[in-house]
Amino acid sequence: MRALILKATLAWRLGIINIWRVVWYRTRLKVGVHPVQRVKRNLTRAPFFCEAETLTSLAAPSHWDTESLYFGWWKQPLGEGPPDWHVNPFNGARVSSPDQPWWLLGDFDTGVGDIKTVWEASRMDWVLAFAQRAAGGDDASLQRLNTWLADWYQHNPCYLGPNWKCGQEASIRVMHLLLAARFLNQLDSPEPGLVELVEAHLARIRPTLGYAIGQDNNHGTSEAGALFIGGDWCARQGLKAGHGWSRAGRRWLENRARRLIESDGGFSQHSVNYHRLMLDILSLAELWRRWFSLPAFSDTFYQRAAAATEWLRAMVDPQTGDAPNLGANDGANLLPLTDADYRDYRPAVQLAKFLFEDGAADASCERHLAWLGLSAESATPPDIGRECFHAKGYAVLAQGSWRALLRYPHYRFRPGHCDALHIDLWDGPVNLLRDAGSYSYNAEPELMERFNGASGHNTVQFDGREPMPKIGRFLRGAWLVADSVEAPFDEDGTAKAAAAYTDWRGARHYRRLTLSPAGLQVRDTVSGFIERAVLRWRLAPGDWRMTPDGAECAAYRITMQSDVPLQRLELVKGWESRYYLHKQTVWVLEMAVDQSAIINTQIARSA
Repeated sequence: MRALILKATLAWRLGIINIWRVVWYRTRLKVGVHPVQRVKRNLTRAPFFCEAETLTSLAAPSHWDTESLYFGWWKQPLGEGPPDWHVNPFNGARVSSPDQPWWLLGDFDTGVGDIKTVWEASRMDWVLAFAQRAAGGDDASLQRLNTWLADWYQHNPCYLGPNWKCGQEASIRVMHLLLAARFLNQLDSPEPGLVELVEAHLARIRPTLGYAIGQDNNHGTSEAGALFIGGDWCARQGLKAGHGWSRAGRRWLENRARRLIESDGGFSQHSVNYHRLMLDILSLAELWRRWFSLPAFSDTFYQRAAAATEWLRAMVDPQTGDAPNLGANDGANLLPLTDADYRDYRPAVQLAKFLFEDGAADASCERHLAWLGLSAESATPPDIGRECFHAKGYAVLAQGSWRALLRYPHYRFRPGHCDALHIDLWDGPVNLLRDAGSYSYNAEPELMERFNGASGHNTVQFDGREPMPKIGRFLRGAWLVADSVEAPFDEDGTAKAAAAYTDWRGARHYRRLTLSPAGLQVRDTVSGFIERAVLRWRLAPGDWRMTPDGAECAAYRITMQSDVPLQRLELVKGWESRYYLHKQTVWVLEMAVDQSAIINTQIARSA
């Protein structure tokens, strides 16, 4: 009965219309009557890009030259020709039936492991890199670009195989192809092969847009963006369907900005990386609008885009561009135009600031903007201060070089991670207390919970269970509700914030932060559990060692005290994943109590 109540409550929170969209989509696919199953195309034309004169002196990125680059970290030497588009390069396994219609293939039972390893090369980051080098006068890169694209469509006939399965993956390809045409100055007079290829993708995306909208996440923004940009371009090439696609894309971009972005900038997905993907989509759509002098978007669109820009800016370290490793992360990076690290979020912030705010950017991103035809006056990054994004449950505190983020539960859209009352702590560019990340969407359930469950965050776990039980791979029930929230405020030279929750089984956690120039003090009050409460601090890599009351390394010291006897206090090995499918061991300081307690933690620099 309890499980039925959880599922019924979850269905109500997800929205009956969204559930209907998903069920209707899957039912029609299953019985073979979905309109997308009637779409037919046969790609026959090549080349896709013609020879171009030297157009720029900007340096191209080094990736996809002699080495591939998957998920921003995994590199392998490139052979003489294109990769095998149906192989998981991490384990060598190959999709067994790449010639089947995409709707007959599952996401998680392809026999290759994580399907994203197959999709990654077909996101076509290499199209951008090849086009950038060709724009600089490298004829070999232009030839390579055409050769790889011809090989891709030869081995991925329209709508057959895994690389046609996801509308968002097709959307990313569309945007990369058209951005490459922009670099090569071939948007106005394209090769017929490129028109054919882009049109085939849009014909695949449009019939399933309703399913993407029903997800209330990045799929809707990505697919709407591709339809707006690609549809407008197709209309310019004389394709009548392009007008409808572009209108639908504009309408749903407006809708997604209004519905999924809160007035304070938070996005429906509780994820820094998906926030970047969403913001880059909006930026690229606005760039396209400006390039072709199209009508402006609505005031609400620009207000939400500016707010989303400020949300991401508040999360990013201005020295390194890194940000808290919050929420789901599938390795997406729409605009890898330079050699900036995958975890450098400054290019996305600065591009969006230029477009949606004041047109100023700091020097770290000048080349990124230049590739997009933008020239901004250099500006000094703003100081980081205390900020509250209550609509999504984030409080940012700052004192001197210290910066702390408190994540508290405030959900309008489905949460993926059990990160209630998680703390990220930064000392300048050092992410001292950090999140585990997400690692993979198709790992063993136990391993996935070590990343997105409570044990993957700097918070308290009660009785070895999750505060929001899993109902599906990407669904959790019994959404938490924060109470006793105190927005960040300054008092006597310190910054303070607090929040609490009581979970569906009556366990309660109240957390209060006090940040000063000397460091962070955290007061945790725990009660209502049965056997034990475990508080974890996930630590930055270092030479950590135990002390009688906590742990220390060469630069920092953590001391912990409780008003009740401890069950244990120890350093244990844990995992963190800062890039998709990459994990490394880190030290985790754990304290356990078996009764209601008040636990005080102090983090400071070593004397």
